[in-house]
Amino acid sequence: MRNGAKAAIVGGVFAVMVGGAGYGAYNIVSAVSGDSGSAGTTAEKKTGPPSGDEVEETSKKFFAAWQKGEAAAAAAETNNAQAAGPLLVAYGGQAHITKVKITPGTPTGTTVPFSVAATVSYKGKSKPLAYESELTVVRGKTTGKALVDWRPSVVHPELKTGDTLVTGEAASPPIEAVDRNDVVLTKEKYPSLGPVLDTLRDRYGDKAGGTPGVELAIRHESESAGDTSLVTLAKGEAGKLRTTFSAGAQAAAEKAVKQFAESSVVAVKPSTGEVLAIANHREDGFNAAFEGRVAPGSTMKIITAAMLIDNGVTSMNSPAPCPPDAVWMSTKFPNLKGMQPNEGATLANSFMRSCNTAFVKLIDGTDEKPLTDESLTTEAQERFGLGKDNWKTGIVSFDGSVPASGGPKRAANAIGQGDVQMNPLNMASVTATAITGTFRQPFVVSPKLDDRRLATARGLSSDTAAQLKQMMRLTATSAGGTATQAMSGLGGDIGAKTGSAEVDGQGTSNSWFTGFRNDIAAAAMVQQGGHGGDAAGPIVAQVLRAGG
Repeated sequence: MRNGAKAAIVGGVFAVMVGGAGYGAYNIVSAVSGDSGSAGTTAEKKTGPPSGDEVEETSKKFFAAWQKGEAAAAAAETNNAQAAGPLLVAYGGQAHITKVKITPGTPTGTTVPFSVAATVSYKGKSKPLAYESELTVVRGKTTGKALVDWRPSVVHPELKTGDTLVTGEAASPPIEAVDRNDVVLTKEKYPSLGPVLDTLRDRYGDKAGGTPGVELAIRHESESAGDTSLVTLAKGEAGKLRTTFSAGAQAAAEKAVKQFAESSVVAVKPSTGEVLAIANHREDGFNAAFEGRVAPGSTMKIITAAMLIDNGVTSMNSPAPCPPDAVWMSTKFPNLKGMQPNEGATLANSFMRSCNTAFVKLIDGTDEKPLTDESLTTEAQERFGLGKDNWKTGIVSFDGSVPASGGPKRAANAIGQGDVQMNPLNMASVTATAITGTFRQPFVVSPKLDDRRLATARGLSSDTAAQLKQMMRLTATSAGGTATQAMSGLGGDIGAKTGSAEVDGQGTSNSWFTGFRNDIAAAAMVQQGGHGGDAAGPIVAQVLRAGG
């Protein structure tokens, strides 16, 4: 299926050229600009939101042209004909979708819901296609004409920018993905795994022993994303693909993220690096759990504390005073509102209360053991395996970034702000490394399947790991520990670290939390969730409670 469409550049405009009889062959010359529509009109340009009559008329024209397979005419009723045309051509061309019937629903303002009933036909095989979508009518900026606000989801709700539709032999054989205990994993039962299973099929379908079928699928713009199957015309033979997931942990993760909008969580097995669960609850469908790149807040203090211990600056029972504020290169760093200062605090006390000022004051080290702008970067890369862009998890992932930063950003990095970027996968791995002393790169399918080499790192000394683990235990179990409330009721060996990350333009900080229970480590992030224990904490606790 990857060879099903040809591309051409005509007059600087990209178009999909479809072989055979032209299903509404797209007229590039007549509709290359946004705000397409009838040329040469002398009517006075209208302004303001479209009226009810305009919404009805515009949507009716768009639906009529789409149903007839008149791609150029349908595209001309949108405010971006250049983008709409190729996808509308593909709909009846390379996607082989015919007998299209569109039934509009009752408009809400300028938004019109509708249902589509059609048939997908390919080489003598046919299957029905039915789905619901919606469009919005807007005022054209240059023409004043009422136009459909173009977005790929108008054509199908799962389409995103750069996607197209293709029908033919599947790019990869189907897979029957199973968890570590042979429980079958499906996107219907575990929605967060939908894009993951698509990618696994694309990457490992031919290695799992199956044979491809015939299907209508969404072809994503990114080569790293697998096709998303919509309709199967002829079943292929599924190959069995074993993953590292735990159905129990995955079910708990799916349920946990539903508590908060824009949330993500990952759980790993520290003794092996196997990913036990991954879940996202986001409107954009982005796999932020594996691919996110945002500041991790005070969860970063696990790495910073390791740096301080490894460089002989302090230890868990040595001084780490917590003043009301700390100044680094003329920039003042405060603590969270309401935190009581403690000039006699140890590193363990400042860690469990998440005192920013203690860490800011310590990053300069001492005359005997000075730290540099590169010290935190070195710790993250060499000890925790982060920031080298070399993780091979089996799907697309980001392995963190801890750049060497000078000036005030050096202090900001130490408390998880500044230039540091992480995601829940990274922080679950950080916790796993901290409590075992060994970096084991996370993965979702065995490297033996495709002979890929997992990333390696030096890891931590047993003494450093023991101190980090104990400080995380105190954070989760002691009075005054910022994670105590979220982790209450959990049995076994537990520990955690909270974080809240300020983001420009957001009124509320992002909530971060990472913790462990026996041989499970998990981390979660909730955008604009507030303090770490408020939103991300309950998510992590729920996953840890489920076990592996």
